[in-house]
Amino acid sequence: MDSKSGSGLSKMLFFFSKLKNIFIGRARNIGDKSTFHKISLVAFFAWIGLGADGISSSCYGPEEAFHFLLGHPGLAIFVALGTVFTIFIISSSYSQIIKLFPNGGGGYLVASKLISSRVGMISGCSLLIDYLLTITLSISSGADAIFSFLPVSWHQYKITVAIIALILLILLNLRGAKESVLSLTPIFIIFLLTHVFLILYVFISKAPELPVSAHATVTDVNNCLTQFGFLGTLFIILKAYSMGAGTYTGIEAVSNGMPILREPRVKTAHKTMNLMALSLSFMVFGLLISYALYNVQINPHKTMNAILLEESTAGWHHGLSYLYILITLVSEAALLFVAAQTGFLDGPRIMANMAIDLWFPKRFAALSDRLVTQNGVVLMGLGAILLMVFTRGAVSILIVLYSINVFITFSLSQLGMVRHWWIKRDATPGWFKKLSINGIGLVLTSFILISVVVVKFREGGWITLLITGLAVMMAFQIRKHYYRVTLRLQKLRLNAYAHLEESISRLKGEGKIQEVKPVEFDPEANTAIIMVSGFGGTGLHTLLEIIESFKGIYKNFVFIRVGIINARNFKGSQEMEIFKAGVIEDGKKYTRIANSLGYYAKSLWTIGTDPVFEVERMLPKLLRVIPKPTFFGGQLVFSETFHLSRLLHNHTIFTIQKRLYKKGVTVVILPILIS
Repeated sequence: MDSKSGSGLSKMLFFFSKLKNIFIGRARNIGDKSTFHKISLVAFFAWIGLGADGISSSCYGPEEAFHFLLGHPGLAIFVALGTVFTIFIISSSYSQIIKLFPNGGGGYLVASKLISSRVGMISGCSLLIDYLLTITLSISSGADAIFSFLPVSWHQYKITVAIIALILLILLNLRGAKESVLSLTPIFIIFLLTHVFLILYVFISKAPELPVSAHATVTDVNNCLTQFGFLGTLFIILKAYSMGAGTYTGIEAVSNGMPILREPRVKTAHKTMNLMALSLSFMVFGLLISYALYNVQINPHKTMNAILLEESTAGWHHGLSYLYILITLVSEAALLFVAAQTGFLDGPRIMANMAIDLWFPKRFAALSDRLVTQNGVVLMGLGAILLMVFTRGAVSILIVLYSINVFITFSLSQLGMVRHWWIKRDATPGWFKKLSINGIGLVLTSFILISVVVVKFREGGWITLLITGLAVMMAFQIRKHYYRVTLRLQKLRLNAYAHLEESISRLKGEGKIQEVKPVEFDPEANTAIIMVSGFGGTGLHTLLEIIESFKGIYKNFVFIRVGIINARNFKGSQEMEIFKAGVIEDGKKYTRIANSLGYYAKSLWTIGTDPVFEVERMLPKLLRVIPKPTFFGGQLVFSETFHLSRLLHNHTIFTIQKRLYKKGVTVVILPILIS
């Protein structure tokens, strides 16, 4: 390649690097022990980042519930009280989950550890679809709120605005969790102030009419009992209560998001959970009663909150009324966009946990240089855009899909906790109280799940069950493939050990080596630099293949152990130190084996998020001290090709070969056949 083309490529890479730094940010310093502190969230910011989903559900959950009261606003008080009770029960049950699983994991980990790994996988798949729908529903509801005060002729641009908002959130989340939350904090605060004021104003302004309102409520309840009977009235209340299922979504987010909370995490999580439960209860109860006091009617072009705002401020000065309504609805729309943060924060984390357990492709556990699960963020964002286009942003459809999935996870989590308390009852003080909380939670969440599935099955419920079912089937196939590959690699490792023992015994018998000891570097001999990702069958096979295929050519061996930071090991400074020690020990193991075969060996190590970057970074130093290097790497090759090969297995060595080739360095890729 000539110098001009090389220069052009360098300029292009530099240009893209500058764009990346502008829109996403510079790489974080993994070696800085304060990094974990800098990117973690205190309770207040966690309430915004993880609780925005729960608070924002007050924009559509109460509306959906009130819609099913069949024109009997007097029944709203029963739905409101039942909803608040459920919020506190679910919050209390998830507080117990936080104590039991202080490192996070939420519904996926609870079901995996307390029931079975397969049930956990089903819970995880449901949770992933839920977070995908969290993003889509929040953005769609936000767009509805914005267009509630715009001319109907402008509504054709709603989907376009929603997609632009999604793209902006993808970029924002690629910068990191804390950056995305800090930038959206003012929106959250304005939303709370405007909506708390609205509820308090309605209650205060309607206070003189409370005797009349109470009498109207009693009359409405009596009319329902006369018209439908006790069971019929109870059915209406329970149906409205169940259809408001979207209200509770987001409560589980704190449990799932434990890794990004400030130490002490459990204490921070409990503060966050309390803030979320209290604020959500106030909003939901206040809005449902406000709807009833004004007997708000459904308008296909406006949200109920928009109608409530118009009716409650009808006596104000026109300019002041318009300004307040505008600020409130804009903050509502903006908060719904913020609520999509929960999907972007927790969805990729669940995906990473499932990837670590081999239910999903391993690459979804990888971190970017901003220390975020970049692949998960991008996949969630693109999935939300497709879902937005497919459903045309219809909140009525999305909320059904949304509610079913989150309550599958809720129910499985409660079942796992009930099972745990029962099994551990003899060793757990106060076990009956704890079992009762999760038991009530199990009854309530199961009832809501069954109700929503039955009532909404033909209106879109079957779609979410189908999508979740397909995700479960895919996860089974991925786990099955990884299991087979793991068995083959274990066999490869055992064969390599047997071969090494045979070679060492033969060399000792011939008197060529007496004991394992360091061998002097031969500057006149060729050096093989072997890139390894761990100590195992792949690295050992590569070493043996070089010795057998290039007999006598390489007498010096340098092992580069690249430790990849991912969601498994990036959990704190202590975990990072343990991981670093393991990386160093892996290199020493390879060195001892090469020495035992009579070769010079040295191990070098590095840790980072991108193996290609780390190898390139070490290259100048290696070329200065090693005169005749050849880089080697192993690559798994499957006897039968399959369409998910590139997705399930990395091909990093090919990228390294391409980069080093352009620098004039030889890289040999040795195939490792997996039958």
